[in-house]
Amino acid sequence: MSNDPTTPAPAPVPSAVPDSPFRPEPGDRDLAPQFVLPLVVRIERAAPPPRTDALETAARAVLVMLADERSTGDGEWARAMRDWQNARIRKVVRRARGAEWRRAGALPGVTVTGKTAEVRVFPPVPLDGWPKDLARLQVSGTDLDDPEPPVGADPAAPVLWMNPGLEMSAGKAMAQAGHGAQLAWWELSDDERAAWRDAGFPLSVRAADPARWTGLTTGGLPVVRDAGFTEIAPGSCTVVADHPALRR
Repeated sequence: MSNDPTTPAPAPVPSAVPDSPFRPEPGDRDLAPQFVLPLVVRIERAAPPPRTDALETAARAVLVMLADERSTGDGEWARAMRDWQNARIRKVVRRARGAEWRRAGALPGVTVTGKTAEVRVFPPVPLDGWPKDLARLQVSGTDLDDPEPPVGADPAAPVLWMNPGLEMSAGKAMAQAGHGAQLAWWELSDDERAAWRDAGFPLSVRAADPARWTGLTTGGLPVVRDAGFTEIAPGSCTVVADHPALRR
């Protein structure tokens, strides 16, 4: 679903104010060439992944791409990653099954596996320059459910808290979880990034307790504010990235 960063040094880290890559108002980032980070989730008819597993796997996939040595320095994806991070931060989640998934897997990228979910993330592409095997994939149809309520999040590990008052398709929520993970990554020191990466990027995605949501959004943690391109109103707070190293 459309929307709308290694220990290595990424592109200059964007500040949250005044020119955040997620702010709804136009800014300098809108003047730059626009790129999108494609993610493809595998959804087979007989065995779709649980929603929470898909969200967590998508968030880890974004982190894996940011940390990949090909994404930094003189790596083969580094230029595309820099261009993407210097403009609006857009992610699009599409779905694939069977032969579609196999064709997507043949393109340059990284596949990340959760408990049962599989998400492949690709280096950024221009908004109007998608590889044909990705462009033909559907955005809609990523509505997933959790067969059972997810267990409580480990407070000692990173948690991406989703806005409990917003209804989002699974694809939209996957993109938002990826945004939250990316904001947390940007805020961490090199040592903190390395520790998270070496641990395999553990994280949870959970709906926040409505009674805690205001406190989460005003407590100094990174907050994703949607630009309003799809599904929800511009400026909506969608995710709070609660990494233990960022708690003040």
